[in-house]
Amino acid sequence: MKLLKGSILLISVILLTHGVSKANAFSRFSLQQIVQQDTSKKDTSKKVAKNNSGLDQKVEYKADSVKFNKNKSVVYLYGNARVLYGDFELDADYIRYDSDKKVIFASGRTDPKTNKYVGKPIFKSGPEGSAIADSIYYNSETTRAKVFGVFSEQEGGFFSGGQSKKQIDDELHIKNVMYSTCNLPHPHFGLMISKGVVTEKQIITGPVYMIIEDIPTPLGLPFAFFPKPNKRTSGIILPSPGEDATRGFFLQNGGYYLGLNDYWDAKFLGSIYTNGSYETSVNSQYIKRYKYSGNIGINYASVKNGLEGTEAFDNPKKDFSIRWSHSQNANANPGTTFSASVNITSSSYYRNTAANQSYDIRAIANNTTNSSISYSRTFSNNMNYSLSMTSNQTLSTRDVSIRLPEATFNVPTFSPFDSKTRVGEQKWYQKITVGYALQGTNAIDTKDSLLFQNDGLKRLKSGFSHNIPINMSFTALKYLNFSLGGTYNEVWNFQTIRNRYTTFADNTYTVRSDTVSGFKRAGSYNLSTSMSTKIYGLKVFKNLGNIKALRHVMTPNVSFSYSPDFTKAGSGPFLAAVSENEFESDGSKKIIRDANGVPLTYSIFQGMAYQGSFAPKTASIGFGVDNTVELKVKSSKDTTGTGERKIPIIQGLSINGSYNFLATRNKLSTLGFSGRSQFTDKLGINYNGTFDPYDLEVSRDLSNNVIRNADGSAVYVRSNNYLLKRGRLARLTSIGFSFDYSLNPEALKKKNEANDKLNETAKQKGLSPLQSEQLAAISRDPNAFVDFNIPWNFSFSYSFQYSNDLGISRTSNTLNFNGDLNLTPKWKVTFNSGYDFQNNGLTPMNIGIYRDLHCWDMSVNWVPYGAYKSYSLTLKVKASILQDLKLSKRQGFYNTYQ
Repeated sequence: MKLLKGSILLISVILLTHGVSKANAFSRFSLQQIVQQDTSKKDTSKKVAKNNSGLDQKVEYKADSVKFNKNKSVVYLYGNARVLYGDFELDADYIRYDSDKKVIFASGRTDPKTNKYVGKPIFKSGPEGSAIADSIYYNSETTRAKVFGVFSEQEGGFFSGGQSKKQIDDELHIKNVMYSTCNLPHPHFGLMISKGVVTEKQIITGPVYMIIEDIPTPLGLPFAFFPKPNKRTSGIILPSPGEDATRGFFLQNGGYYLGLNDYWDAKFLGSIYTNGSYETSVNSQYIKRYKYSGNIGINYASVKNGLEGTEAFDNPKKDFSIRWSHSQNANANPGTTFSASVNITSSSYYRNTAANQSYDIRAIANNTTNSSISYSRTFSNNMNYSLSMTSNQTLSTRDVSIRLPEATFNVPTFSPFDSKTRVGEQKWYQKITVGYALQGTNAIDTKDSLLFQNDGLKRLKSGFSHNIPINMSFTALKYLNFSLGGTYNEVWNFQTIRNRYTTFADNTYTVRSDTVSGFKRAGSYNLSTSMSTKIYGLKVFKNLGNIKALRHVMTPNVSFSYSPDFTKAGSGPFLAAVSENEFESDGSKKIIRDANGVPLTYSIFQGMAYQGSFAPKTASIGFGVDNTVELKVKSSKDTTGTGERKIPIIQGLSINGSYNFLATRNKLSTLGFSGRSQFTDKLGINYNGTFDPYDLEVSRDLSNNVIRNADGSAVYVRSNNYLLKRGRLARLTSIGFSFDYSLNPEALKKKNEANDKLNETAKQKGLSPLQSEQLAAISRDPNAFVDFNIPWNFSFSYSFQYSNDLGISRTSNTLNFNGDLNLTPKWKVTFNSGYDFQNNGLTPMNIGIYRDLHCWDMSVNWVPYGAYKSYSLTLKVKASILQDLKLSKRQGFYNTYQ
């Protein structure tokens, strides 16, 4: 069924490419331009013959040798012959022109040395490309033509052999013409058009059948009639039959294509399964050249699982997916951009539909989706604003976070006291810079099942945030870089909270929060100063082999910041926590205090659109150091002419921390470090970690009782005692590293280049939702780029993370590997898998087998074990113009119920 469908499609493509142009006798075979022979140096004769046909055109010709008959009515051209008649150009080894009959004949010749037919006619008519043939007759008066053994190319396809005759009424008669996407002179396969008539508006053919390796096959049609409209045409899309292990036999992706106009189309598809499941979709693409392009896709699925009569079968799962992609040409409207990338799905859509029948394991296991629509504009003074709508979904928990809309406005930093006509160095006050940033949002965070309920919009949180940085930078003592400044922040919220506390006799309490509508604002500020410099160290080696020198660059920095206390009751957005059921002796509500007797406060902006930067009083010193270490070694591969090259041993190894003088406890922060080491051109390691200088102690409640976990173990917190008291500098609370390595770096380079090319294509062209999904799958699939020029490759990546947070240790490590191998120059095997250290087993493996058949591809994809155990075999034509001409077999074991 699929082969018959592919054959019908292929025949349609072939016949539709034979469109007729009334004014062009040879446009049927005008294809890509063929470089013509240069005969200017060998030309021995150039004549002009006046045409007596009544047309104001002349026949021009030249050749290495020119001969005439007795009355000079026939001209014989030999060797690099060329004839020009209007917009008709003809080159051949032999051309005969009969001026009485107005007939031009051209052919090649047989080389006596090689016995090969050479010098074939190359002809061109009008602005179109050129074609080549064994021989050609052309009547310049009637425009009739007859071509034998044509060979030409069009949009990746090749026409060869047979006869073509152009009639005086503009009909084109073709006979025994072969069409193929194989570029060999003797193609591996093709469609034989035994005979046909092509007119301006229709195509009528006799028997059309496929030939494979010179063997005629029964795949074809006894006759066919095709309308040949000059615009996009609507039509029926035939479904693909198959079988799914869970849902039964199916007819998949059948429907109707609707060509709305030259800029917009739509495709309506549906799939039905014998167990009662069904899927429908609407996909549309639009494009306006040099302006914009995009696509829209809406999918709906009703999936039945389990056995008939069970609850899962009688209550099918309803799933949906909405996708929209829009991109704007960068030159369409300079200074403004509009883009969209929308992907909204129900939480079980990918799982229940097997990733839209793609069986892509990564897509099925995907747990998050993100959507965004944004518009931005930049003014000539670099001020800019943007409007966006964003959505984030966590499919496993069904959490939805929506920002609708979100706005920003930015004024780049400028010097208000500087002068454009200033002469000389800046004064200190002229170095002051000021900026401004505004953000606004409507936010809602909820479950997807609650989003469209009647009170869904009541969960919206609206507000604005303002940020004004002021800074002044200068250099002191030549090497010290100083910066002084501060930042003012202000937030506006249109919803706030009010907490109501209920206290109990054991000094515990419960709290209930109410959301109150109404505008509230609060501001905060901080002051800061910082200093940094660079320290260089160089060690030169004279007798250490190829190592010539070691260079160390250290960049220390120190900063100081101060911020008042904004957490006191009545200060900023904070209110006192008071009991609703206990009162003081004066009748006022009792103030709730913590274990140290400090009154509790809470922020009315907690959980709102903008919570602001309201913190207790701080006066802290920040410190850090960044290190870079490089080796200078001898190298024969150096291109600078010095014969040396640098090897980065440590890149960006930084250590940072701070000390808060006003903190009541734990004044010293944790010390974090991170960096990267590049040991070889193929291997680099990223690492990070955290040290805590404080000891741990048992956590206690207000009654001094030990707080315990569910398993009875004690809960620990950071104490206020340094580990130095116990003779230790700090404790390691987390450490991690990761690296990736390819044994064949050339393969990794080519894969990255292919990924970049795909991404560039996606930006330039509007892709359908299905195409976008397939492109994403290709980009993340290490087996997707099958390059037979790379004989082998093996690459792997590993990451390790360890944490010991408050006495609870956790370890996670991940190993992924993939590779490929050329068994022969035409056979390649690829694989992709990993190791799950938590479950002590391999992750799902994907094995691919590829066979290069020149103009065809054969591929086998096999998932040997796991929940998505399956295999598929595909035999298809390489050329994209015949992408639907393929034979595929899939056996899936996709199971949505256990």
